Amino acid sequence: MIILANDGIEVSAKIALENLGYTVDTKKYIGNDLHQRLKEVDVLIVRSSTTVGREELDAGKEGKLKLVIRAGVGMDNIDRLYAREVGIVTTNTPAASADAVAELTLAHMISLSRYLHISNVSMRAHKWLKKEYQGREIGGKTLGIIGIGNIGHAVGEKAAALGMKVIYTNRQGDLGKAVPFAEYRTMEDLLRESDYVSVHAPKSGGKPLIGEAEFALMKDGAYLINLARGGVVDENALLKALDSGKLAGAGLDVFSVEPMQDERILSHEKISMTPHLGASTVEAQMRIGENIVQIVKEFFNG
Repeated sequence: MIILANDGIEVSAKIALENLGYTVDTKKYIGNDLHQRLKEVDVLIVRSSTTVGREELDAGKEGKLKLVIRAGVGMDNIDRLYAREVGIVTTNTPAASADAVAELTLAHMISLSRYLHISNVSMRAHKWLKKEYQGREIGGKTLGIIGIGNIGHAVGEKAAALGMKVIYTNRQGDLGKAVPFAEYRTMEDLLRESDYVSVHAPKSGGKPLIGEAEFALMKDGAYLINLARGGVVDENALLKALDSGKLAGAGLDVFSVEPMQDERILSHEKISMTPHLGASTVEAQMRIGENIVQIVKEFFNG
């Protein structure tokens, strides 16, 4: 059987799968080349850069594609409903990268609060802006988490340990004792109360989750952190909120278009940014690889 890891796979996971007798193809295919290759493989593994829509699934069902694995959290780049229609199983590795993304979320919060993102740049330009960069402590501040899944839960636990008050909103409503470190709020109340708002909800539908109306509800001088998905936050509305002084800063790891080319974002002094590094740690990639091997073994061997 053949496994196509179209966005790559951790080396030890590739070796483990090959030791189980699978052929693992790590070449990157796009367009028609991808469609042709999908007719020949049993398993497709993707990250965020490969979209698995109807065309890809149709190509797979022409051949022997049985399983699609998203190596990471979220599955919005896979048409799961259509996959079910054509008999192809879809799954992901939701918990493997939670701690990595949570740590980067806190890193962006601290970077913005203490001007690490911009002082690192200004000092390289021989500017000593000690007085200008008086920061804030995150201890004692309120963190509002939108989406309390694996990643949101990990963010909240770590933030609470650092002395933050944590509140959350969730599509499932108040989860009670399942979230002992945080209090439930409606979306509107969370936006009004939070000093920091961190988004950990999937992209759904055509409208951003956070736009002008949501920014208007937020505290003056609050911070927005998005390590969920590009498109969850309206970037034009975000820029307006930053430029007007409504928001003190934003931490972004994901963007509507990647690689991000919008100079307004790339050059903005109030934005701390990383190139979609949420799960990019040695430890997270090891855990993702281990999860993938286990998924494949259980799927084909029971």
